[in-house]
Amino acid sequence: MHTEQKTPSPLVAASRILAVGSLLGLILLSLLWELWLAPLRPGGTWLAIKALPLCIPLAGLLKNRMYTYRWVSLMVWLYFTEGVVRAYSDQAPSAWFALAETLLCLLLFTACALHVRLRLKGSA
Repeated sequence: MHTEQKTPSPLVAASRILAVGSLLGLILLSLLWELWLAPLRPGGTWLAIKALPLCIPLAGLLKNRMYTYRWVSLMVWLYFTEGVVRAYSDQAPSAWFALAETLLCLLLFTACALHVRLRLKGSA
């Protein structure tokens, strides 16, 4: 039995790339920030472990699973909240990394929400 694979629209493909890229950016930023660039304690902190939950949805996004896009758009608000709090409470340069985390979270949420919306619109 042959099933025809439908090629995604350019907007769906772009939203997928944006979602995966911003998630990878969050993972990388979390590790660099907490281990080398501006750790809370010299030599790095256990706060770098916050990157581990971000690794879980990576496979689902790469496999283009709709369910993953949906729950990542909810999970990302935890990281957004941390970024906002630390942007206002930490000193530079940590505050700058917190601001970058906040922006990456907004980008990830927007990409996931757009991806879900476009895919549902295309299947209706």
